[in-house]
Amino acid sequence: MRPGRCVALLSLVFAGFSGHSAYAQHYPERPIRLIVPQAPGSSSDTLARIVATELAKQIGQQIVVDNRPGGALIIGMELIAKAPPDGYTIGYAPIGALVISPHMVRQAPFDVRKDFQPIAQTGNGNMLLAVSPSTPFRTVREVIEYAKRNPGKLSNASSSNGAPGHLGMELFKFMTGTQIVHVPYKGGAAGIADLIAGRVQLMMEGLNSITPHARAGRVRGIAVSGAKRSPAFPDLPTIAEAGVPGFAVSTWNGIVAPVGVPQAIVDKLNAEINRVLASPALKERFAAIGTEPAGGTPAQFGDLIRSEYAKWGEVIRRIGAKIG
Repeated sequence: MRPGRCVALLSLVFAGFSGHSAYAQHYPERPIRLIVPQAPGSSSDTLARIVATELAKQIGQQIVVDNRPGGALIIGMELIAKAPPDGYTIGYAPIGALVISPHMVRQAPFDVRKDFQPIAQTGNGNMLLAVSPSTPFRTVREVIEYAKRNPGKLSNASSSNGAPGHLGMELFKFMTGTQIVHVPYKGGAAGIADLIAGRVQLMMEGLNSITPHARAGRVRGIAVSGAKRSPAFPDLPTIAEAGVPGFAVSTWNGIVAPVGVPQAIVDKLNAEINRVLASPALKERFAAIGTEPAGGTPAQFGDLIRSEYAKWGEVIRRIGAKIG
């Protein structure tokens, strides 16, 4: 290659890097759309709105929450994957959307490992196994004993097909040898409303959406789903402690973008989100609903997604859970 042409090509490369850096310096210059693949009032929606409120203050631009429920969380995630990679459409992705639903639908219209750019993990959480106050159940063992004597007589709500509460209950049924009817809803709020009314008897749901109802006595919490007790309900046992040895299901969530977003923008968003997660205001709001702030680099969030994708794929194949 002639020296002059080589210099010209290098100039173009450096100009591209310079353009991306300059673009990132001024980003964001307009409101950012934050797609949430679940309905208003769901666990993901509650967390997304807390993060959006604090992040908007940090960056000086509005964050518009756009709820796109349905399709076992696939509809909203497809919109994120196919959005322009300019940093102005991002998504709030719960564990169910990234590493559970894609294994349960017949053919997802995206590849989680290739079509999303991880930005930052925002939270770690737990789920509450709750019963309707219209039931007599006070312990996990009582639920198991009744379900075994009366197969198919109990029903459990979930915020959607493929949500962590759905899969968590499927694992619970598999490990306890019980038959309980799954009733999916379009969002956690609708499922909780029917649990309160006694139209369903059980629900495993994220603490961030069900905690206020449990504390007010509208539903009765009997155990938490994780490997250890939750600071939000220190007196409640884990499901493993309460009679299902080895059971452990936790939740996590984070912000992703379509693949192809310039690295400078990814890094800027990551830095701003980490500042928000370290703020006293967010920590206080997360603690009130039983969620722990996470944070970290895009690479760390990507590693979590890949490892959990493999783990839950194996669990789903073992228990045979499918949607449709």
